[in-house]
Amino acid sequence: MNRRRKLSFPAVGFVLILFLCLSDQITVRASEGKGGHDFLSVGVAEILTPGGEGEAQSEPEEETPPGIDEKFEAEKERMEQELTMANVDNALNIRAEADEDSEKVGVLYKDCGGTILERSDGWTKLKSGNVTGWARDEYLLFGEEAKNMAEDVGNWIVTLDAEAVRVRTDPSEEAETCGLIAYEDSLEFIDTVKDGWISVAFNNEIGYVNSEYVNVKFHIDEAESMEVIKARERQEQERRQKAEEERRRANRGAVAADADELRLLGALIYCEAGNQSYEGMVGVGAVVMNRVKSGAYPNTIHSVIYASGQFTPAMTGKVARVYEANSAPAACMQAAQAAINGETTVGGATHFRRAGKREGYVLGDHVFW
Repeated sequence: MNRRRKLSFPAVGFVLILFLCLSDQITVRASEGKGGHDFLSVGVAEILTPGGEGEAQSEPEEETPPGIDEKFEAEKERMEQELTMANVDNALNIRAEADEDSEKVGVLYKDCGGTILERSDGWTKLKSGNVTGWARDEYLLFGEEAKNMAEDVGNWIVTLDAEAVRVRTDPSEEAETCGLIAYEDSLEFIDTVKDGWISVAFNNEIGYVNSEYVNVKFHIDEAESMEVIKARERQEQERRQKAEEERRRANRGAVAADADELRLLGALIYCEAGNQSYEGMVGVGAVVMNRVKSGAYPNTIHSVIYASGQFTPAMTGKVARVYEANSAPAACMQAAQAAINGETTVGGATHFRRAGKREGYVLGDHVFW
């Protein structure tokens, strides 16, 4: 009896070791499979202690993404909390600091608004477009008043919650694609349609977008920075100057003139503007021709040049001497012919004198009017 017991202890130990090794192999193979948990793939403690630390945890339920109506409500709530609108007839100055004497950094026009950043002592710091600065509270609207004004003057736009979204011809995933909108793009919202689809303005047509992939934002006109305003004013000034220059140079119509009249006009141009630029020479010739066409002056070149008290070189005889000698330079004769042909650099001016004596269009040493 004693001998049989001694032999059984090693045998039991061997069987136990063998069982533990086999269970480890089974555990590895079971955990790599795609099926659910197997009792062999969990530890002994888990089997013996249900609900312990090793108990399998259920995955958290995914949150349902907000619908289009919820997105609208969220944006309206944001508007009431963060939006401010200009309450002025024309424009409101935005300043760098909360002080009337502070530098003006931009202008917020009527029906424009921005996002509230800070409020302090009757001033509001706001961001509108690329302008950030302070404005007086008395010229702003807040809360529901701001939201109501914004809804009167602004519009809803669609932005993306994805890299790109298809715009379709009908509110259906099976409908034809008429284009794509990218992440940085936005489209004007038109209406909510059936089954989670919205209609948008796309390439002057109505398109449809799945509302799951988009967000909505209310768009209002924004402020202009002083840099933008000054650049626009420079462009406008350049445009006016160009238009005025074109008007001054617009051909006013040719006048019939013979060779003697051409020679006489060339002599006058030489005496009055021989030291000026070619444009200045044409200007003097144009003054004479504008008088010929005016009706308020004689209607020939000779009679205009020799009218009493008009052109000093004509009164002193200098024009006659140049005419008789036919000594007017080629540039003066070319300018005379251009003026007779209707060209002008001074518009319809009928007078000129040395610059500095009066206002008018200054060309070289002369002012024309």
